Amino acid sequence: MTPSCMKDNEYGPNSANRLIVEGEASGSVLVCPEGLSFWGGVDPKTGIIVDAHHPNHGDCIAGKCLLMPTSRGSCSGSGVLLQLALDELAPSIIIFSESEQVLTLGSIVCDRIFSVQIPIIRLTKHCYEAAANSTWIELRDHQLQIGNKQIALEPILLNQLKLSDTDRTYLNGDHGQAAKAAMETICIMGAVENASELVNVDRGHIDGCILAHDANLIFAEKMVQLEARVTIPTTINAISVDRENWQTSGLPPDFGERASSLADAYITMGVKPTFTCAPYLLSDKPKFGEKIGWSESNAVIFANTVLGARTQKHPDYLDLFIAMTGRAPSVGVYSASGRAAKVKIEIDIPEDWPPDDEIIWPLIGWLAGKLAPDKIPLLGGLESLTPTTDDLKALCAAFGTTSGEPMLHILGHTPEASAQPQQNLTTEKINLDNLREAWFELNRGLEQIDLVAIGSPHASIDEIRKVVNLLNGRKCHPRTQLKITTARFTKQQADSEGITENLKHAGIELMVDLCWCSIIEPIFPTNAMGLMTNSGKYAHYAHGLINRHSRLGSLKDCVNAAISGHAALQPPSWLT
Repeated sequence: MTPSCMKDNEYGPNSANRLIVEGEASGSVLVCPEGLSFWGGVDPKTGIIVDAHHPNHGDCIAGKCLLMPTSRGSCSGSGVLLQLALDELAPSIIIFSESEQVLTLGSIVCDRIFSVQIPIIRLTKHCYEAAANSTWIELRDHQLQIGNKQIALEPILLNQLKLSDTDRTYLNGDHGQAAKAAMETICIMGAVENASELVNVDRGHIDGCILAHDANLIFAEKMVQLEARVTIPTTINAISVDRENWQTSGLPPDFGERASSLADAYITMGVKPTFTCAPYLLSDKPKFGEKIGWSESNAVIFANTVLGARTQKHPDYLDLFIAMTGRAPSVGVYSASGRAAKVKIEIDIPEDWPPDDEIIWPLIGWLAGKLAPDKIPLLGGLESLTPTTDDLKALCAAFGTTSGEPMLHILGHTPEASAQPQQNLTTEKINLDNLREAWFELNRGLEQIDLVAIGSPHASIDEIRKVVNLLNGRKCHPRTQLKITTARFTKQQADSEGITENLKHAGIELMVDLCWCSIIEPIFPTNAMGLMTNSGKYAHYAHGLINRHSRLGSLKDCVNAAISGHAALQPPSWLT
């Protein structure tokens, strides 16, 4: 063992080199200098990194000893890891230097439910650097072999958790095999994060319901077979089809039936069929201070940031386990101290920015995530502005693509921001220069626009009304489609106001139950090469999901592109 590693190990269990998920494996080293979202960032069919914004774009993780500081982005990365594991395309070992939950949970499910081992390791800074500078790593007998040096690893201990009598009945199998596995996994995740106890949560939200790969269906049907049931009110995310009308969409029958079966599996387990990635737009939304167990990155970030509810960014599959037991590890943002800002980001709003150009909000969110990938930020400089709920929704969703954190604070606009101490915070800057750079990074698409995609996360009724107003009686260009994804309850409101018919007359389609991050061809038109969206989230993930770069603009820009068939190649004047 290197002297620096030995010194680190003297600092105690929080600093020690830890074997989080056990196993024995080896592999050549692939180092990612920044976190990677497996969802939208790794092709589940090949193991190739497809995130065009990531420095390792094009590398293959299959069979590698994968090193990265932590993961980032979507909660759905756990499902991608399971799919890779089932197809023998997963990394042989994954090593982190910081706290991580999404891929860790995926590995635990691989091990506990499917008997496939992908060892997960967390190393101290010095030992991580030593591993990153090597070319081959081998894990045997709780030790990493790096060249002629060894790093001893401490296994996870579960006896540090204080459990209730009810928790122990779950562990004893009194509630069935599925519930036993659920509580075991929750306890392991708690031990990984050094939790001392579990907390009660009042409601859940399930994210692993998109048929992006077979693993989600395999997992859900396995849990139904084991008679899994939720015990708290639980909503469900957008799925991959319009559940009532997919037969007319042109989708292959096999895909439509399997996507419907995935939704049906969760309904069988007692989940409410809400099918929306914006559950915070439901009338029964979480209250300030309420502890919940949500998944779906944008929903988690909005719930914590804007509503002041409390939930970790739970990985896919752990969300179901929490909903089955009503319990979650008491870590991170469940406590007041875990919600504290660790970095301040000062934002200089360009003088010429017109308040009706809402594209600034996803740009700010995307940049804030880049500047705070692993620390909760406090945003200043926006106090005089008046963002709408939709503006904050867009900011939170874009933040979740570049940061692994479950929340942020915005001075003047979010309920806990004013209580954040600022004296000793490192300060970062968002200004005209990096706003312009972000615009170009998220505007790599073609000038000719074949498809305009609105509703990632799901469009609100206010956004849909705004589209109608911006149309002002005009129609889409003959070669350009504009499609809006939204929740079924929102469409019902649009129907009652006559909006749906107005949109249809203009050549615009309202689609329910599914969202852009779950849409495949032919719902995504096969011949559509030029893509535009108002979503920073979809602009970031689009290339990895559907192999098209996007252009990003405001709702006004998107409507104009749908009418003209073209998007601007240069940023708006206030960015130049």
